[in-house]
Amino acid sequence: MSTRVGDESLVEEARRIIAFKFMSDVEAGDLLGVSSIVEAQEGQQIVAQGEEGSSLFGILEGSVAVSVTAEEGRDVYMNTLGIGDIFGEAGLFMNVKRTATVTATCDSSILKIQRKDFARFIKMHPEAGNKVLLVFIYSLLRKLRMANEELAFERKGDFGQADVDAMMASLFGDKD
Repeated sequence: MSTRVGDESLVEEARRIIAFKFMSDVEAGDLLGVSSIVEAQEGQQIVAQGEEGSSLFGILEGSVAVSVTAEEGRDVYMNTLGIGDIFGEAGLFMNVKRTATVTATCDSSILKIQRKDFARFIKMHPEAGNKVLLVFIYSLLRKLRMANEELAFERKGDFGQADVDAMMASLFGDKD
């Protein structure tokens, strides 16, 4: 499922992932050198909700579906990620369980970077490391904004006290 990366020809392919766009060829090659490639077949699970993880992923080819298991046990589709997208950012920073399941929707090539290897890269290339961290922060903030917008949309459908009062008044007449 996973192979080590050492081929410089992957540098241009890796530039599809935004974190690599701001690096020199040497920096990109060094980060690829401490990474691995996951060759996932359609339907193959890459990350499982609830498992501990210390790695980040970037999609080189293909696409993945992100889903969460609801309390009643059914899978809820969240979104699809494609070439250039990253997922699993929290795994680089914290020891937390994965919050979603990620499954390949077609044959996909996915770059995998382990926390310890990324830390080594930052020590070797602090300036490039800072750029990559800013990209990860941007990605997380974008996902947070999308989650907030989704929550706000769902809340629009919630009943407030005024809605309940109006419904009661229409059913039983205004008793004021």
